[in-house]
Amino acid sequence: MPTELELLLRLVAGLVAGVVIGWQRTLRHKNAGIRTFGLVGLGTAVAAMLFDEATYPGSASRVVQGVLTGIGFLGAGLIVRRQDETIPHGLTTAAAVWVTAALGCAAGLGHWLVASAATIMVLGLLALDHSIEHWARDHAKPPSESGDV
Repeated sequence: MPTELELLLRLVAGLVAGVVIGWQRTLRHKNAGIRTFGLVGLGTAVAAMLFDEATYPGSASRVVQGVLTGIGFLGAGLIVRRQDETIPHGLTTAAAVWVTAALGCAAGLGHWLVASAATIMVLGLLALDHSIEHWARDHAKPPSESGDV
């Protein structure tokens, strides 16, 4: 059974993961920012901690499945398509909300290495500039030239 200090640290870890990802989204002037991501990280840590495996075997798996499915609704609300455009916007932010939920679950379950390493990886991915994606698209062969259908 985790100590009260460890339970508190799990909550803080979920919150911190959300806040740092939200900070990055705020710096990019995205709709969801520090508060939204912080709440997702903290909330999912709480959800993952609600049932301990000793008392409720298999509960962590069910909670994580429910959280990661349910968080899709929040992410879906961040995706918009403007009337004059065909490309949807907000996909990266929605994906970041989803992965923040997973990070919160990892923190809530006490998986420190997974939560911290994955948070760093998410920040690295979000830090990639759009110019890298544009460069890759510009240098990719069209499907007809590469034999893809």
